[in-house]
Amino acid sequence: MHLLAIDWMFLVEKLVLIVVIISVSLGVAMYSTWGERKVAAYMQDRIGPNRAGPLGLLQPLADGMKLFMKEEIFPASSNKFLFLLGPCLAMLTAMMTSAVIPWSSPLKVSGHDVPLQIADVNIGILYIFGVVSMGVYGIMMGGWASNNKFSLLAAIRGASQIISYELAMGLSLIALLMLTGSLSLKTIVEQQSHGLWNVLYQPLGFIIFFICALAECNRTPFDLSEAENELNFGYHQEYSSMKLGFYLFAEYVNMFISSAIMATLFFGGYNIPYVHIADPNVAAIVGGLALFAKTVFFIFVFMWIRWTIPRFRYDQLMRLGWNALIPLALLNMVITGAVILWLKK
Repeated sequence: MHLLAIDWMFLVEKLVLIVVIISVSLGVAMYSTWGERKVAAYMQDRIGPNRAGPLGLLQPLADGMKLFMKEEIFPASSNKFLFLLGPCLAMLTAMMTSAVIPWSSPLKVSGHDVPLQIADVNIGILYIFGVVSMGVYGIMMGGWASNNKFSLLAAIRGASQIISYELAMGLSLIALLMLTGSLSLKTIVEQQSHGLWNVLYQPLGFIIFFICALAECNRTPFDLSEAENELNFGYHQEYSSMKLGFYLFAEYVNMFISSAIMATLFFGGYNIPYVHIADPNVAAIVGGLALFAKTVFFIFVFMWIRWTIPRFRYDQLMRLGWNALIPLALLNMVITGAVILWLKK
């Protein structure tokens, strides 16, 4: 009976954590639309959203209500099952990626440590790459099932882009793994609590990872699958109502999770330099806020780049990935291996 009670406690803890993380991810995605409009307005000397609520803070709620109230449209010649499955898969894979991120140090409740991480698997980085690679199917399903040539072209572009930049992203992390010796995100964060952040050891690896994250999230200047001047509206052109909302939300959730992963791998995660708090619950709260602040900063950089750098041509996009980023990532691996061998002598 005692073991059964512990199992139920474990299950309740994980369910509560899952609900909290999903709610926070959706909330951040929702208000990222408001933040992006405000950042764009500031950079273009405009006001931005200012009608729905004070400072336009209710604008995301108004947009969500509009999507809910829109008519559900299925193109007559579409594959209806795959047409519906595409946005669901895109949203599901976007949310699943957060399962292995350590959001803070454990809370202590009634003498029991409650880890603020859904699953501490020893292959956390491989899990992230596996889930992210499944997101390609959501894009391809949506573009192909729409039976629209522009949607199909955009989906092919998006899939080719994501597959190409996943290679450089994976290679950039191999050098980091050579230093850390672990695929567990929790272990990588704990190692950074006893020394310098990984970005100081792997600056080139971080730059490559960040550029690839822009391409993986279909963000400017790599949003070739949504190039309005070439492909009308992109791979989700035929979508309406919340099916369209799922695709748009998935993009912002991916941006949030990518920012959290960058903060975890390269910027110490929930650690704050030279700050040590004795109370574990206070440390967990402060650490969670620190990780959230780092994540919000990267989200701002994503938005800053969108309204600063023009979109690449598609041949430039592929040339950058295959002819520049992959060779640089391989060179970074060789240099890292040589330095590790030299230090061991």
